Amino acid sequence: MAKPITINFATSNKNKVKEFKQILEPEIKVNHIKISYPEMRSDNPEEIAKMSAEMLANRLRKTVVVEDSGLFINALNDFPGTCSAYIHKRIGLQGILKLMGGVKERECTYKSAVAYCEHGKKAKSFLGEEKGFVAENVRGNYGFGHDPIFVPEGSNKTYGEVKNCEEVKKFRRRAVLKLREYLLKK
Repeated sequence: MAKPITINFATSNKNKVKEFKQILEPEIKVNHIKISYPEMRSDNPEEIAKMSAEMLANRLRKTVVVEDSGLFINALNDFPGTCSAYIHKRIGLQGILKLMGGVKERECTYKSAVAYCEHGKKAKSFLGEEKGFVAENVRGNYGFGHDPIFVPEGSNKTYGEVKNCEEVKKFRRRAVLKLREYLLKK
């Protein structure tokens, strides 16, 4: 019988761990490595995820998986983008909405980049995206990050208004499913 696959998911965000487990388990066990690490700077979430995975795989001397995501708002030249977590801590959802005050074009893309890296090797990355728009105000108490202001295409509700939003979020699910497919073929 084949040994079950286990990944070491390096993150300090327990909400992301919950989402990964819902998507991957039981076929792929998610071992959470609670760790904070300096986030690289780039406009490309895949580049950040790969650099972070390589750095952590070499530092921890084991195979790791990391995830970097962000909300890319068209009218704000893709801001906050890869700086989403930092901006969320600094100005919050109300700050983003204030920047969007009077802006009619509210299209955006939620992006998630998942990177897998074995110690001493180059990382592989998997990108998931979901189009939508920025709501006029904060709506709902579910999810985390920008979920209460992100309305996915084809919906009139923010992720923050959807009770089990971690089960329907497409951007991260798409990236994690690509990782899953890669690992099951390995």
